[in-house]
Amino acid sequence: MRSAPTILHLDMDAFYASVEQASKPSLRGKAVIVGGLGPRGVVATASYEARRFGVHSAMPMAQARRLCPNGAYLIPRFRLYQAVSEIVMGLLRELSPLVEPLSLDEAFVDLEAGGVAFDSAAARAAGERLRADIRAATGLSGSVGLAGSKMLAKVASEEAKPAGLLLIEPGTERELLAPMSVRTLPGVGPVTGQHLRRAGITTVGELAEAGEDELVRMLGRSHGVGLHRMALGLDDRPVVAERDTKSVSVEDTFDVDLHDRVRIRYEVQRLADRCVGRLRDSGHSGRTIVLKVRRYDFSTLTRSETLRGPTDDIAVVREAAARLLESVDTTGGVRLLGVGVSGLADYTQEDLFAFALAAEGEEAGSDPAGLEPAGPDAAGPDPAGADGAVEGGLDGPAGVVGAPGALGASGAGLDPVGGVGGAQVSAGADGSAAAAEVQGADGAPGEGVGVGRRWGAGSDVRHAVYGAGWVQGSGVGRVTVRFERPGSGPGRVRTFRVDDPELTPSDPLPLVGDGPAAAAG
Repeated sequence: MRSAPTILHLDMDAFYASVEQASKPSLRGKAVIVGGLGPRGVVATASYEARRFGVHSAMPMAQARRLCPNGAYLIPRFRLYQAVSEIVMGLLRELSPLVEPLSLDEAFVDLEAGGVAFDSAAARAAGERLRADIRAATGLSGSVGLAGSKMLAKVASEEAKPAGLLLIEPGTERELLAPMSVRTLPGVGPVTGQHLRRAGITTVGELAEAGEDELVRMLGRSHGVGLHRMALGLDDRPVVAERDTKSVSVEDTFDVDLHDRVRIRYEVQRLADRCVGRLRDSGHSGRTIVLKVRRYDFSTLTRSETLRGPTDDIAVVREAAARLLESVDTTGGVRLLGVGVSGLADYTQEDLFAFALAAEGEEAGSDPAGLEPAGPDAAGPDPAGADGAVEGGLDGPAGVVGAPGALGASGAGLDPVGGVGGAQVSAGADGSAAAAEVQGADGAPGEGVGVGRRWGAGSDVRHAVYGAGWVQGSGVGRVTVRFERPGSGPGRVRTFRVDDPELTPSDPLPLVGDGPAAAAG
């Protein structure tokens, strides 16, 4: 614990939804829900206007539509979100070299290490200046918490939402925490919260009064000791600028369960290719190949195989994933598939002999894994209606790297966000990061726009005559586009044939001026 509130926590307000409102003037002040639009999609982020109807992150999209039938439902545009995030993270690094990103929209900053604050007054001034700089650079708002520890700074930013700043003076922690719900503390999820509630403990103050021995008896030594320290406001964890990447993974959820074994093999091959792309982009190779299969009854199976050396070779990962699939019974149907690589390294050590046949098969123009799709229905890019999302290490919550390519929603172990393919570079979770945000897309062409002349709601488009706009919806051979841009007033709406040659997918426009977001996508 520090004697001055020099640890800052920034959390952007309803980040994905706020970006959409900033880029689409007609949606400002209206309920906006971003997430998977398919039958199995979930909400990634909801604007504050939508939250008044009870919509929240990780909620099934079908339920959100019942609660808020008149909201604007949009697919995520992860490339734009990442471009905006890079602007924000750049402003944080101007304050201090010690910036610990937790997701695209959330990070800790050690103000003392940057020499910008050593007392409460300077810390508050730095926080207010940061909020103003973010507003000027992106047009978005963020909430700032300042305290002497990471846990309390995060609590403060949550209390400051939306668009506020809260500074917790050292020495006042217990007084502030005492009336708060136990769910405020990191690591207290629904199950632990229910367990504590049955014991009559509902507030942080009651948790502190219960004592360490009682909490250890109820929750076990590790969890009990940790919760008691947090209830007392004690947290000595430093801000860490770099965290080791643990795994790279991609996965898709399908609107209709897959039964055809050939189609399932093809999807595993496609996921392996995307996973290797992410692996190479992150500058890593890996030894352990992981296959995740969620079956029709929601049972989830994982299979893994460890190679003799790290690899980033597509043929190697494809063949390993195919072998793992052979050990899984998919007779009843498959609703989700995922492929990941762990045991990462920054070099490769190929097994030149074990996969010689695969290499020869590729040179001959054949598919060594035998995974080429059969029939016209299996061909093409992402199948219609395929959802994509990210879960930590292929199975649960993840702590994720921010600026290097990570994300943010709040909801542990989310069912995937639909509409676009998802990918992640997951990292060892910080103790305070109890939930993972729905995370980074692999960037399918145009973020799901116009692939096979399909137009996703919220996608960026450009018309040869009317200029830049975004898709409001499509169906029965027509697509409706609103032509407007950030900084303008609400634009006009026009309808076109889905195959109109003058209408094409487009890159996102910058939210403010000609910043880096202009290059997104």
